[in-house]
Amino acid sequence: MSFATARQFMVDSQLRPTKVTSAAVLDAMRRIPRERFLPAATASLAYADQDVDLGQGQFLMAPLAFARLAQLLAPVEGERILVVGSGCGYGAAVLAACGARVTALDSNEALQSAARAAYQGLGLTVASQIGNPVEGLPGVQAWDAILIEGMIPAIPAAFATQLRPGQGRLVTVRASRLVPGALPTGVAVIAERQGESLTVTPAFDCTTSPLAGFAPEPVFEF
Repeated sequence: MSFATARQFMVDSQLRPTKVTSAAVLDAMRRIPRERFLPAATASLAYADQDVDLGQGQFLMAPLAFARLAQLLAPVEGERILVVGSGCGYGAAVLAACGARVTALDSNEALQSAARAAYQGLGLTVASQIGNPVEGLPGVQAWDAILIEGMIPAIPAAFATQLRPGQGRLVTVRASRLVPGALPTGVAVIAERQGESLTVTPAFDCTTSPLAGFAPEPVFEF
């Protein structure tokens, strides 16, 4: 099966039947080739319904989990969106293809460099920043939306003031537990800025890999 066929199959068989209805997200994921954001050794896994390990605690989120988070974020053309823990850059590319003005933040310089090459090759405009994802990008103009691309134990308080007052929103997966030897479990949440704090609303159950730097301490079950 060609990558193009696999990409269409992903949209038709993984996303559409599973509550992904956003025309913007579906169209962007149909157009953006996931394999361009993976090393050759793992490109064959681009459209598998699983996270793809990138090494050093980094991963490409499974298509369905990412699509539902992007749909919850509801990107609007022209909005300023920060992608935290952008990794290989695929998520930032999809949001840029939705018309958003995207900045990708990650601590891994090698992944950021590869992602920039992929953006350029696809004609996408995405700004790249090297930094600590846990801190976001303090001191810059507030974002319309922030996507933290992975599972985290809690949303750091610093992110509240990095969102635009009134309409700023943040989407991520909040861990409910992390048990050694078991799949992590979590809930997708949307957090909206209210004054200097966030109001967090659970949206749906979601399983994805913990984001490096945010990983919670393991919980042991007896």
